[in-house]
Amino acid sequence: MIRTLADAVPRRVPRRPLAALALAALAAGCAAPPDRGAPPVPPAAPPGVIRAADAGATVPGWREYFAEPGLQALIAQALANNRDLRIAARRVDEAAAGYGLQRADEGPTIGLQSRGIRYHTPADLSLTRQAGTAGAQSAGLGFSSWEVDLFGRLRALSDSARERWLASEAARRAVELQLVAQVADGYFGLCELDERLALARETVASRRESLRITSRRVEVGSSSRLTLLQVRTLLTQAQSLVATLERERAAQLEALALLAGARPVLPEPLPRLDALAALAPLAPGLPATLLERRPDLVAAEAQLRASRASVAAARAAFFPQVTLTGQWGSASAELSGLFESGSRQWLFTPSIALPLWDWGLRARNLDLAEARRDIAVAQYEKSVQAAFRDVADALSARRWVDEQVLIAGDALAAQRERARLARLRWDTGSSSFLDVLDAERDLLAAQQAEVQARRGALAARVALFAALGGGTAATPSSEPDHLTP
Repeated sequence: MIRTLADAVPRRVPRRPLAALALAALAAGCAAPPDRGAPPVPPAAPPGVIRAADAGATVPGWREYFAEPGLQALIAQALANNRDLRIAARRVDEAAAGYGLQRADEGPTIGLQSRGIRYHTPADLSLTRQAGTAGAQSAGLGFSSWEVDLFGRLRALSDSARERWLASEAARRAVELQLVAQVADGYFGLCELDERLALARETVASRRESLRITSRRVEVGSSSRLTLLQVRTLLTQAQSLVATLERERAAQLEALALLAGARPVLPEPLPRLDALAALAPLAPGLPATLLERRPDLVAAEAQLRASRASVAAARAAFFPQVTLTGQWGSASAELSGLFESGSRQWLFTPSIALPLWDWGLRARNLDLAEARRDIAVAQYEKSVQAAFRDVADALSARRWVDEQVLIAGDALAAQRERARLARLRWDTGSSSFLDVLDAERDLLAAQQAEVQARRGALAARVALFAALGGGTAATPSSEPDHLTP
């Protein structure tokens, strides 16, 4: 749990101001650095999910992981033009400006002040019973109503604003990571559709040739019209599949255009999935490292620290508020004597304010801040649990998709041999064309399923890359130059 000056102060201020001051000083000396607390997850992953070699490895960045030039160019285009990422970047600027405003509120506003006054006094109001005109001129350098932050209220508000700025930066990196994963997955999906389309078009060409041969057989009486209709059925099924895949490819291309922010720049032709399968192996490392690596968890933790700082500010509002007003300058009855010797003047006005009865305003404000802190705690815990579930699902998928690819390859080989034997038996008159019809239909389905299985293996690797945070994520460790006091 985070402990700050205000966290150590009781919810209700003691009646004696001296006791409150002593308690605040004691709390300031005993304050501990922030801590996220124990995450609501097991210390280790389920057995059999993470290999022993995975424990100490790191996750590469997207340029190292997605090495295919066409995909790298598409990701770079998306990072430069995607509108969601631009919105996230502007939100970082917004949060940084808010932090700068809050930091500026900690110091006094110093400025030049000049004032002139002329007034006329009637005789019946004058002590000398004579009407007269007089005036005064003044100029000086000073500040007004500067709050001296003895109890850390302004500092806590600045800490809260800074953590929200850090959270917005981490949220921007989370959007960037998701964008990279979506573009990569969409690119692999487009490659899959192109490969399936090529297989479907080859099947259409082959079945057109079969239809031509069967038509000649029917003409010479060596084959029945039923067989001709069965061959035509095979052809229309393949043609329907081509039309379906063309529609899906067009939709996938538009989805990539939306992610890229413009018409996607794609290589011609697109690479085959086999050429894309050589992605670097990913190792998740120890579960605790995920808390520093995933930007969404970094953002949730920063929001948690911001809510706790807001609680500290709400508690500090129970203490007296000390403000100072000061001015140094010159004053004279006439403008010509404003800067002559003996015209110097100065003003120093300290004030202390402590509301005694505000109808529970400060207490309700503290209750609100504490409720929001509790919500932030629950949200952080939920984010951690969801992150570990993402990693567990991705690791499980990685374990099984490769086996699915092998099974799909074996099934395709068996279906290809079955179709060859069925065609051979029909050519020799040992079986009906119905066996060929079933074998050809199953062969086309097996070809499509094998391509989908290889694409599923790539999708699982992309999901694991995103779940692990896409490489080590660094939060801003220092303030921008324009925020440095």
